Amino acid sequence: MSSLTHNKNTPLVEKMKRESGERTFPIWLLFNPKHPVVRHYIWTLVLTEIQDKLYRELHTRIDTTNIYIRNAVSDSRIVPNTVTWWGAELTTEIAVFREIVIEHQPKILISFGSFPFEFVRRVYGIKPEKGPKYWCTSNLGDEFGKSIEDFDVTKTNRIPLLRRVVESDKFIEDQRYFENYYHYVGTKIAEKIIENKDSLNIWI
Repeated sequence: MSSLTHNKNTPLVEKMKRESGERTFPIWLLFNPKHPVVRHYIWTLVLTEIQDKLYRELHTRIDTTNIYIRNAVSDSRIVPNTVTWWGAELTTEIAVFREIVIEHQPKILISFGSFPFEFVRRVYGIKPEKGPKYWCTSNLGDEFGKSIEDFDVTKTNRIPLLRRVVESDKFIEDQRYFENYYHYVGTKIAEKIIENKDSLNIWI
């Protein structure tokens, strides 16, 4: 199993290997290989909020050592853009990941940004298929809310997070949105983990 390497002379884009962690672990993270810094700028902050709430309520934390971390595709050059959203070369990538999720059945599958989320939707055959402009901040936020509301520990819960958070992303409408993104999503995910603590083998 590959892992992250740390060489100050190696560009960050090369540091994140295709996958790390264990496929048998209940929590998976799926990234766009074009944006390797997302793991540090988004996930690290969300995880801090999750761990804080878990410690305060359960006096324990997630053992993050074996969280399964994967790039949606092996080659960042085939990540679709706004001109050619979904090339035929992604069919194989989808089929491979579909086999992996069917075999291991993760409980929580967190994706970051529009492409990884749409990738997951196509892995699971969710229709209609969407283009890149559809998965704007508000729509991903809506999907996050649905994933939390419909959380079922007996299935794979597909939870989308944003790839980036900018100052203009201040969500206040109908309490579906939030000003402190990391605290909000981290707390919501932690609440579901707490509710299902006895069904998740993730603890230190």
